[in-house]
This record gives sequence, C-alpha cells and structure tokens, in this order.
Amino acid sequence: MWLPALRPRSSVAALAALCVGLPMLLPPPALAQKAPSTAGAASVRYDIGNEIFHPVLGRNGMVASEHRLATEIGVDILKRGGNAVDAAVAVGFALAVVLPNAGNVGGGGFMIVHDAKSGKDVAIDFREMAPAKAFRDMYLDEQGKVVPDRSLYTHLAVGIPGTVAGLAHALEKYGTMPLADVLAPAIRLARDGHTVTPQLAGLLEVERDHLAKWDATKAIFFKDGRPLTAGETLANPDLANSLEMIAQQGPKAFYEGPIADRIAAEMAQHGGYLTKEDLKAYKVVEREPVAGSYRGYTVKSMPPPSSGGTHIIQMLNILERWPLKDYGPDSAQAIHLMAEAMKLAYADRSEYLGDPDFTKVPVKGLTSRKYADELAARIDPEKATPAAAIKPGNPAPYESDQTTHFSVADAQGNVVSTTYTLNLNFGSGIVAAGTGILLNNEMDDFSAKPGVPNAFGLIGGDANAVQPYKRPLSSMSPTIVLKDGKPWLVTGSPGGSRIITTTMETVVDHIDFGMNPAEAAALPRVHHQWTPDELRVEKGLSPDTVRLLERMGHKVSVKATMGRTQTIQMTDEGMSGYSDPRNPDGMTIGY
Repeated sequence: MWLPALRPRSSVAALAALCVGLPMLLPPPALAQKAPSTAGAASVRYDIGNEIFHPVLGRNGMVASEHRLATEIGVDILKRGGNAVDAAVAVGFALAVVLPNAGNVGGGGFMIVHDAKSGKDVAIDFREMAPAKAFRDMYLDEQGKVVPDRSLYTHLAVGIPGTVAGLAHALEKYGTMPLADVLAPAIRLARDGHTVTPQLAGLLEVERDHLAKWDATKAIFFKDGRPLTAGETLANPDLANSLEMIAQQGPKAFYEGPIADRIAAEMAQHGGYLTKEDLKAYKVVEREPVAGSYRGYTVKSMPPPSSGGTHIIQMLNILERWPLKDYGPDSAQAIHLMAEAMKLAYADRSEYLGDPDFTKVPVKGLTSRKYADELAARIDPEKATPAAAIKPGNPAPYESDQTTHFSVADAQGNVVSTTYTLNLNFGSGIVAAGTGILLNNEMDDFSAKPGVPNAFGLIGGDANAVQPYKRPLSSMSPTIVLKDGKPWLVTGSPGGSRIITTTMETVVDHIDFGMNPAEAAALPRVHHQWTPDELRVEKGLSPDTVRLLERMGHKVSVKATMGRTQTIQMTDEGMSGYSDPRNPDGMTIGY
C-alpha cells in the first residue's frame, strides 16, 4: 500500500498505530473505504498531496455506516434512484440485522434531515418513552437506594421503542420509495443470514452472561451452548418475519398488530410495565434543530431530549474566542481549553437537560453567546479548574456504547445524519419471543435518583426523573454543518456520554485544523464530563502532551477508544467521507 508524505502530528506512535485505517481505493464508479470481500480489487495510487490520510471520494452519493453490508445496501438504494432518506432508512433496518448490539428495531434514536428542495432542516425524534406504569422511584428499594441492574437487565428496563415509527415517518415524509422496497434487503439478510465478524463475535462473548439468561435470545446468538464465533452464520428468521409484517402492514404491525401482541406478552410474563396500549400510544415528534454558528459555519444538531446538540454549540461558543488553529491538533493548549469547556457544559447538563415536553429546558440560554462569555471568563488558560469547584451555571438571564451512527448524502444535496441505539450492547439482552427483536434498556438513561450516576457515570436531576410517557435524556448528537446555507459536513458517533465531545471534536478538527474525514477520524480523542474529575485520553497521545496537561492540573487517564465517527464532507470536487478505524467493520462507500 502506498503511503503519502506525512505532515507532522503530535504523536508518531498514534500515527503508526492508526496506519491500519488507511483506505483501499476502488476504481470508478465506486469508491469504498475498504474493498468489499467480494470485490477483489487492487489498491490504486491516488495523488493526495500533503494529506495524512485520504478519505473515500464520491460524486453522486455516499453512505458511511458501521457495517459494510449496511453501507452497500444504502449505496444500492441511491443507485436505484432513491434519495438520501430512502438510503438512510434502508441502512437503519439493515443495521438491525447485521449490527445487533446497537442497530435495532427495538430501540430508538434521532435523525437530522436536510431537505435540499425546501432548504429545510428537521430533527426527527424517535426516542423511546417510559411506559404508562413507570414512576419516579421505580428503581429504588425500600431504603431508597438504587437496585443494581434493575434499570439495565430486567423487563423494567425497557422503554417504548421508537425506531420503527421514526424510520417509517422519515420515509413517508421525506423519502421517495415504498417501505417494502427499502426493507427488502434487511429481510433477505435476516432470513439468509450473514457471517459473524470478529468484532461481533467478541461482543457476543463479552455479553455472554446477560444474553444467556433468555431462551429466545440464546436461540439466535448461541450455538451448542456458546455464543456464535467469527465465521459462523447468524440468521434470524423471526426478525425476518417481523420485518416482513412491517413491510406489508407498515408500522401498525409493530405498534398495534402481531408484533405488539408478542412484545406485550413478553413483558406481562416477566413483570415488565410495557403494554400494548403503550405501544399504540407512541408518537414521533418533529423538532426544530438546535442551531449555532462557529467561525462562519452554521452548526445544526439534535435538540432536547438530546443533550448533545445544545452542549456541542455551548462548547463551540466558548472555544471560538481562542485561536485553536494556532495551537495545533492534540496540543496541550487546545486540549486544555476543550476540557475546560467540556466540564462547564456537562455540569449544566446535569441540572437543566430533560424531555422538553415535561420540563422547561433553557436551550436559548445555554446556547447564548453572552452566557458563553460568562463561562469562558471562568476558564484559566493555563490551569485546570477542579470539578468540585464547578457548579451548574445560570443560563436563565440569557433565555428569551453502544449506539451506532450513519451518515448519507445524495447528488441532489439531501443529507441525513442518524444516531440510534438500544443503550448498552444488545440493550436489555431480552428478545421478545417469536419476534427476533432485541429490546432496549433505555430506562437507565433516566435519573433513577438525583445525584446517582447511570451506566455511563452521568449525573442527572429532577429534569430527567422518570415519568409516564416521558423520553429519557440522551447524548446522541446527529449533526450537520452548513457553509453558505448548504450542507458541508454530516457527522455523528456512538459512545454513550462521549458522543457529545467526540462530535464536537470532529467539527473542530474540520473547521479549525482543516482536516478531512479520514484525518479527523484518526486523531486521538479526549473527553471530560465534569464528574468523575478525570481527563480521559486515548492511547497514542504524546507523552510530552500528557505531562504538560498534568502540570496544568488535569488528572489524565489513558482509556479505551472513544467514539466511532461516520463522517461525510461536501467539497468542490464532490463528497469525501470516512468510517472511523476504531471499528474494523465500518465502511464508507461513494460512487
């Protein structure tokens, strides 16, 4: 494989470690991040000047997702004349088959759509909702203490799924193809099966214990008493049947028909609160994206009940006053300022964010530039502020993991940014018998008790307390960046509490440091969420940089990879994109 001349970077070790993520380019008309196993194409030299990593290129359309098969399905939809929404819906259903730890029909999520014809940007909220029987203290014992795992691995952990309603809504309103057509590839994959990758096999082994609790789950993901291994075939005929019902009857099959009956029966048998009436009551909500500007670009992302968009813009507002470009990517100065902005934003998240249909969320105040001025004045450019010294601010005066992301763009200028999830890997681990559908454990994203952290270590308060039909707070942050009113960047990531910072860093990498999607994906990332008081960094950050950060007062902790971005950038030559090398199964294809 040919390597271009390399531009200096903060860590030679990181560069060497990430060279495995360099793309293999296919000849026109298709350009893919890695050659599909059936292609057998050789890599070709491509003059990329002084770029470190070369992104995938395309002129007519592009799909970036966490699985090759799902990406190929999306590109095929585009080639058949479908638009970006058609392709995104097909990818969403396909990921439910080939990426069962996060792709789903039994979970929920968010989608940002830019409609080229109208110029409109819309946020589609298909987040799960709490069942009617849910109540504030449902995860506490008689002494008022949180019962371990009750909100994670029991039938009480399951929220009302929104994915089927959300994808169907997007297709009907903004797509061009029939639901049956975009579902057909996923149905075939579920019925015929697909090969288990080493990545999926590893996740099945890690989650062996909680998947093995349920017979319907074992019937899909186990063989001879052990989880499926790499190279074996994973078929899910019950899921194929469920998807066929949805293709024929629409979302009513899931929310009012035979699938609803089976989910409700599963819940009733094991003391879960979710009922058929809850499923029928589910509603998709269209919201106005939260918007801000950063160095002349317009940033649009998901509003509450996502906390992501609000705090991405809040952090960018704070950071805009410093010349990050002059400091350089992954420099101690740039990381220090980002970490300080992160701490301030996550402190506010703990206090103010929740479902806007149940609590007033001061989005305007939190994203106000004047409020950012106030917060920035609290940052010492040379010294870290201890988390204990940071309390939620007062935006009122300015008020007037296991998730997956995919990005799609078409030749007409439509783009779709979608993040959806089951919460933790494989969600609750519970498959509703006879459906093949894994059910979420999104109820853990509520605040079980104010001040008690959830599975991601996030603190919540009254704004995110459990209530019937309320949507739990989320970090999912599907994001688009506009330049002169037209899409310029489509991005997002999984990663639990680290989604917000990963997405923010991706925007900074492109705007401040002039990186392309491949370069931005390869850069080591950092994260601070206020509490615990640690600056989490990926392996590969320069030891010199770490020492400088520690001298500033940061408690630096080197931990596992953060985020798996799926990014598409619009350029004068067409589209460029890249799937994060942290997930070897991910693939971007352009044509």
